[in-house]
Amino acid sequence: MIILAATPIGNLGDASRRLVEALESATVIAAEDTRTTQRLLAGLGVVNRPRLIALHDHNEKERAGELVALAREQDILVLSDAGMPTVSDPGYGLVAAAAAAGVAVSVIPGPSAVLAALAVSGLPTDRFTFEGFLPRKPGDRRAALRALATERRTMVFFESATRVAASLTDIAAALGAERRVALCRELTKLYEEVVRGTAASLAEWAADGVRGELVLVVEGAPAAQISFPDAVTQVLELVRTGTRLKDAAGEVSGHTGHSSRELYQAALAVKN
Repeated sequence: MIILAATPIGNLGDASRRLVEALESATVIAAEDTRTTQRLLAGLGVVNRPRLIALHDHNEKERAGELVALAREQDILVLSDAGMPTVSDPGYGLVAAAAAAGVAVSVIPGPSAVLAALAVSGLPTDRFTFEGFLPRKPGDRRAALRALATERRTMVFFESATRVAASLTDIAAALGAERRVALCRELTKLYEEVVRGTAASLAEWAADGVRGELVLVVEGAPAAQISFPDAVTQVLELVRTGTRLKDAAGEVSGHTGHSSRELYQAALAVKN
């Protein structure tokens, strides 16, 4: 089978026992960077020296078939440089190919920069979306942010230190200067830091330069200011177009902030 294994995002102490055992027994490892994997083996005191196969963004499409065929004969451990493979890292193409070929895929869960940043951000964690890296080009980045202007879920972005000030400036322009943001830097490492504030204040803070690996957690858009009676009217309009009452109440609740249960009951009373 193919086994996806999460590796530490900074602190080697976060390596799970299952990860160490898997590294000690692996015969083949598909790694984003084989040099990083060699350092990981040394850092964890693993003496096993498995066959290392490079699997990165530039060769995954070509190498996936070879690895899927090999996985029919033996287990293949898949590692990214840090965190979980496939999450803004190589591995998705391989998993898709394995699933299509009927080859089993398993996982050894562990560290995740996305979840770590979300947890310490101080922003709502009940619903969130991971947006990966924002586009490099300013025009494309601004267009991507404008498309997210009404996204109500908390948003998580990866960003480079060289672009973060510009990205924060664009976030303030597209989403609002007062939109709350948490900038998480060097998570689990010696100089770990979480800076919280508005998009505008963090853009100013970052203007002089920021170092390290960064994750931005951005507050979702506030609920539209729609009165409860108007929201009930929206539910009834959806019902008239063929939407089930329960589904209509849930949809309207999602963009107004009113209770789905209360909308359902109010609309039901009107119908009856």
